[in-house]
Amino acid sequence: MTTNLATYSVVLTYSAMAVYVIAFISFALDMAKRSGEVTAAAAAGADDTAGSAAASARGAKTVATVRGGTVVLEQVATPPSGGSAGRGTKFERVGMAMTILALVLHVASVVFRGIAADRVPWGNMFEFSLTGTALITLIFLLVQLWQNLKFLGVFITGLTIILLGVATVNYWVPVVPLQPALQSYWLVIHVFVAIAGTGFFALGAGLAVAQLVQTYRQGRGPSSKLRFMATLPDADRLEVLTYRVLLVGFVLWTFTLIAGAIWAERAWGRYWGWDTKEVWTFIIWVVYAGYIHARATRGWRGARSSWLALIGFAAVMFNFSVVNVFFKGLHSYSGL
Repeated sequence: MTTNLATYSVVLTYSAMAVYVIAFISFALDMAKRSGEVTAAAAAGADDTAGSAAASARGAKTVATVRGGTVVLEQVATPPSGGSAGRGTKFERVGMAMTILALVLHVASVVFRGIAADRVPWGNMFEFSLTGTALITLIFLLVQLWQNLKFLGVFITGLTIILLGVATVNYWVPVVPLQPALQSYWLVIHVFVAIAGTGFFALGAGLAVAQLVQTYRQGRGPSSKLRFMATLPDADRLEVLTYRVLLVGFVLWTFTLIAGAIWAERAWGRYWGWDTKEVWTFIIWVVYAGYIHARATRGWRGARSSWLALIGFAAVMFNFSVVNVFFKGLHSYSGL
């Protein structure tokens, strides 16, 4: 029975990956359609020679760009309302529907793996990857209730496909009992909160990338490439969103660090031992603490804050993909 459930979990995982690919393609086509609509709107604005009144009638807006220390005011045709506003394009709607379907299959695979193992399904690298990617996608969908971030769909689904692909090819192991040190209720609390924090860090990384691209585009002026970015929030708004999302992730990671220390004292009789995993968890906390501090008190804005946010996520990925697999220590629970 256990073997059958584990097999069903694998089948559902591959099915979810296939649907994620469809979602990724849909979100990519949505970006292409947005770009085409903005280009068409810009061309229509260029043909308008009746002056600013006629431009306003077409929905043009005036934007300020800085060129060589001089502020230049230019009129740019606004994208059609079917872009990022309202219901979005049909490709965006298909992408969201496929993401929800993929998540249903994904969660089912996690549940089957947990039932097969008769425990929470994050006792090794494969299970951690399986559950973690599901939670990243779930956070992406739930955040839509707060803010329309569907433009991150191509980033989130792409990241999920890559992580799931690596997990199924390199990390898969059969269902085995937990190691003695992991047989604790802290496994449920500590690791789940760490996964949730990682989900918000992933979302923040996507927003940071969007902010960097938007900053570059706005610096080059309306005639620059990547026209679909005109349908996204401006760089300042993206920076605020990045900060808010990463702040939630930082709070969760702080709890992860504290819970890990308490669990270490219960398991090994000390709160801190400079184990490789402990050190990298603390490094991640320091990087994001530096990001929050620099932005709040040192006035870091624009590209600098975005790069610091991406350095933090790079540290998270290094901790996940390298430290867990190649570094030996008390936290060597990859199962590989």
